[in-house]
Amino acid sequence: MSAIYRSAEGARVLRQRYDALVERWPVPHEPRVLGTRLGDTFAVVSGPVDAPPVVALQGSGGTTAHWLPDIPVLAGRLRVHAVDAPGEPGRTVEARPPLGSPAYADWLEDVLDALELPRAAVLGTSLGGWWALDFALRRPARVSALVLVNPAGIGRRRVAPLLKFAALSVFGDWGRRRSLAMVAKGSPADPGRREIGEFTLATFEHFKPRLEPIPEFPVERLRELEMPLQAHFGAHDVLLDQRVAAAKLRAARPDADVRLAEDAGHFLPGWAEAAAEFLNGDRK
Repeated sequence: MSAIYRSAEGARVLRQRYDALVERWPVPHEPRVLGTRLGDTFAVVSGPVDAPPVVALQGSGGTTAHWLPDIPVLAGRLRVHAVDAPGEPGRTVEARPPLGSPAYADWLEDVLDALELPRAAVLGTSLGGWWALDFALRRPARVSALVLVNPAGIGRRRVAPLLKFAALSVFGDWGRRRSLAMVAKGSPADPGRREIGEFTLATFEHFKPRLEPIPEFPVERLRELEMPLQAHFGAHDVLLDQRVAAAKLRAARPDADVRLAEDAGHFLPGWAEAAAEFLNGDRK
């Protein structure tokens, strides 16, 4: 029995749907399987070969397929290495080390080594932002720049919505749709994102998300980040207190480009263009 899926059949159905989405990658791309100390890691590489390299990390329940709506913008200016994280759905090893251990930084170092990237920018959304921060603090010499999109680990995680999602889960598809609507409030509603929303619903029908607490980075640790930094927060994020997070990051890094969208929630609109412009600058 899989450690991260509710059933073998559910894993098969979800991976089949995932593979179909990746096959429709909207720009020229190369699928890669990277060897790491945790096990095989799946990645999709796209964008100009001579563009600034970026490793892109999705959050809990996320996969490379969740980059589909934004990859045309990102890969237009950047060499994007979209990576499935360990212990999440997709095609990467199911290992799930404890958050806060050095295991994820070790894994990301292996990913960069396998991609032959001495240094790269790291782009992380939600829990992917936590992994990006952890790696930047543990391996600063490997990170040329950092972009965070509603990252975990800076502001407080909200518990009440998680309890509500658990209660709604007993109502099956209807409950999952209600939960996703709460998380996605204020997000764009174009067809591509609606399709990814349907894939997210299927994911959480079959996938068991991690439930452990997410360690928070204190201001003192955030001050150690010396690389160029851009961060995007949604003031109405139901999962994370991002008003506090934005203020905390501004206090730690007054020089950083910190943006708080007053009318947005966990799924932010319009960040990709700003991130591509930021990361396409001189990061030497």
